[in-house]
Amino acid sequence: MLYELRIYHCLPRRLPALLKRFETITIKLWDKHGIRPAGFWTVEVGESNHLLYYMLAWESLAEREKKWTVFSTDPEWLAKRAETEKDGPLITHVSNTILQPTSFSTVK
Repeated sequence: MLYELRIYHCLPRRLPALLKRFETITIKLWDKHGIRPAGFWTVEVGESNHLLYYMLAWESLAEREKKWTVFSTDPEWLAKRAETEKDGPLITHVSNTILQPTSFSTVK
C-alpha cells in the first residue's frame, strides 16, 4: 500500500469553500472512481491555517495513475469544480508526496 499526502495551500478566507467542496462533491466523485481517502486535516496550531492536508491510499502507482486520470478528466468533476470557483480560485498550489510505509509502521 502507498499513501499520497496532498497539501492544498488555500487563498485567504477560501478554506471553508474548499472544505465544503470536499464534503459535498469531491468525496462522492472519488467514491464513484474507487479513490480511497485515508484522512483529512486542517491546521489547529502551526505556521498557516490556510492549509488542508489529506491522504489517499493506493495499491500501486499504476492504480493511482489510472484512477486519478479518470477522475481529473470526469466531466462532472470539471463542471462542479468550475462552479465552486466561479468567484475565483480556492487554492494557490498543491504539494504532493507519495509515501511508502516502513516495515515497522503501524499503517501498512
